[in-house]
Amino acid sequence: MMLSKESVKNLSQWIGSAKKVAILTHTNPDGDAIGSSLALAQVLRKKQIDARVVIPDGLPDFLRWLPGIELSTTFAYKKEKAAAIIQEADLIFCLDFNDPERLNGVKDLILNSAARKVLIDHHQAPVCFADITISETWRSSVGEMIYQFVKEIFPEDLLDNDIATCLYVAIMTDTGNFNYASSYPEIFHVVGDLMKYDLEKDKIYSRVYDSFSLDRMRLQGYCMQHKLVVLPEYQTAYISLTDEELRRFKHRKGDTEGFVNIPFSVKGIRFTALFVEKKDRIKASFRSRGDFPVNKVAADHYHGGGHINAAGGDSFRNMEETLSYFESLLPGYAAHLSDN
Repeated sequence: MMLSKESVKNLSQWIGSAKKVAILTHTNPDGDAIGSSLALAQVLRKKQIDARVVIPDGLPDFLRWLPGIELSTTFAYKKEKAAAIIQEADLIFCLDFNDPERLNGVKDLILNSAARKVLIDHHQAPVCFADITISETWRSSVGEMIYQFVKEIFPEDLLDNDIATCLYVAIMTDTGNFNYASSYPEIFHVVGDLMKYDLEKDKIYSRVYDSFSLDRMRLQGYCMQHKLVVLPEYQTAYISLTDEELRRFKHRKGDTEGFVNIPFSVKGIRFTALFVEKKDRIKASFRSRGDFPVNKVAADHYHGGGHINAAGGDSFRNMEETLSYFESLLPGYAAHLSDN
């Protein structure tokens, strides 16, 4: 991260004069969203700033152990407290989202706030709503960006084991344990530095990836046995889950995390999708290998967006129509998929 001298000056002044800071992340938060937010909050609290994290809705169980989680408030469950944190803030950091639409019910509170706003994100095409936007779409994660941000803004070393743990979780989860979005040396320099803070990376991996419930594991098995649809002529596979199926397996928030990657284990698959039924829509998640732009698929057909190889959106058809429509799109992408 290379901030301009003016940005460094402004950010240093804003942080130095702030008494209360709100850190916001997107709805349906993942490891990067929560890890980077908690890391920044703990750094700021070392500077005697009352920093708090506001999450629009609930977080997965496998992230509840993270250091600093007590600094977070979930708007969906504690609206008044979350609103007060935002309204009383002198400075607001927006992490891991490129559009305030991804804040759901928190959006108006942010846009109506007179506090200075800083956006730090790695998604493409950020919406211009912050006073300073730090956008680096090639970065693996916002966790990596927060590491660089802290190093550039603060002359002293403010990292410790708790902060390093949060940053490592952010980077690890957004790269699928370094399986994607991590093919450049700098990310490993960052991780190497984090290791200096007595990071227990094997234990961290286990707490994130080896802590699922039996119901979740059975749901995954059900998907692989009954719900995996493979379309080899398009090098595509998808999984769909209805609300009834989720309830059958006692679904909890975060249980379907990573399911969209399951089809990549099938030889030749380059494009995957996961469709999950919600109350008012079908949530669509897309992944790809090579240069097939799933963010364009999400933007053109699903009111969404994201990265070239990882994106998402929504369908407002029923499940049957959603799946039929998805399959109808594939012939139009066949040539591009076969090039990968």
